[in-house]
Amino acid sequence: MVLLEILAATIFVSLLSLVGIIFVVRKNVDKFLSLMVSFAAGTLLAVAFLDILPEALKLNSDALSFALVGIIAFFVLEKILYWHHHHSKIHFHPLTTLNLVADGIHNFLDGTIIAAAFIQNFELGLTTTIAVAAHEIPQEFGDYSVLIFGGMTHAKALFYNLLSALTAVAGALVMFYFSATVPWLSSFMLPFAAGGLIYIAGTDLIPELKKEVNWKKSIIEFVSFLAGIGLIWVLISIFE
Repeated sequence: MVLLEILAATIFVSLLSLVGIIFVVRKNVDKFLSLMVSFAAGTLLAVAFLDILPEALKLNSDALSFALVGIIAFFVLEKILYWHHHHSKIHFHPLTTLNLVADGIHNFLDGTIIAAAFIQNFELGLTTTIAVAAHEIPQEFGDYSVLIFGGMTHAKALFYNLLSALTAVAGALVMFYFSATVPWLSSFMLPFAAGGLIYIAGTDLIPELKKEVNWKKSIIEFVSFLAGIGLIWVLISIFE
């Protein structure tokens, strides 16, 4: 049953890679991007601090140290793979390959995070899936844009972005089967995952929101940020 929940969650998150199709039918979707980013930042931080870390501390007293390891690991990984290379102004085809490889590794880690959460309990798995999904939507917009920027057609961009996203399923399966043979893996991966979520929210999402200078838009983004936190808090309260 747990495996089915994990597969359903990771397949759902993977299918979010198809959000790029909105670009084909709507041309003004960018104006909603900042709201999605702020909402995603709120959900990531809420899941990390209100759900994953408290659960991880029950399993391992060194959970906070492992969370720090997660933050460091995600920083190193981002530096190596240039996750934000889509800001580059250089027009060359290898850009698309680098994007797919980097996104594939990122999605693989997302899959391990989701699986580790479901292995503990359904509530933790659900809130983690929502948080991962919330940050995947704006990220997939960016990834899709890079592929188009690199010369791909809309159809090819959607296909390869989905292919890259499906590595989340592979990551989930690896986590599920290895956790059975390596019992301490979940107690390490949970806080490690929390560190990753904190890193993504703190270095990738929130800095984008700080660039907004219009105070009205800033207030709306802040409300969206709080809404993300509120959603996770409500879900945690319901399932406790």
